[in-house]
Amino acid sequence: MSIPIHIKHKLYTALPLVIITPMGLYSKYYTGIAENWVNDSFGGVLYVFFWSLLFYFWFSGPTAHLKIPFWVFFITCIVEISQLWHPVLLEYIRNTFLGRTILGTTFSLTDFPHYLAGALFAILYLNICKKRIENG
Repeated sequence: MSIPIHIKHKLYTALPLVIITPMGLYSKYYTGIAENWVNDSFGGVLYVFFWSLLFYFWFSGPTAHLKIPFWVFFITCIVEISQLWHPVLLEYIRNTFLGRTILGTTFSLTDFPHYLAGALFAILYLNICKKRIENG
């Protein structure tokens, strides 16, 4: 009995999301070797990969495996740049755990390569998933 394609699609994205979500949250609290890099930079790779998988879970299509990571990367870069802006409402949101996690707090030019790495990793992973789903 063959698993329907839409179920395979959900499984290939849901299972990594179950793993990547706690990893991403833990990366903010990790202490140990290279903790500054894990806390500040590696989290960016996981962030873009997470959002790419989440959107791919809900929105798939023939080119979604390429378009979604691109748009997640682009929007993440805009969010990073917005950290240079400090209006009262944004600061209020950034003072909450969810606000810090989603919007960040401090602009860092060195975050951009990590966002790109997360997008490229997402493209690679989603391309592999797409081929496996199509080939059975």
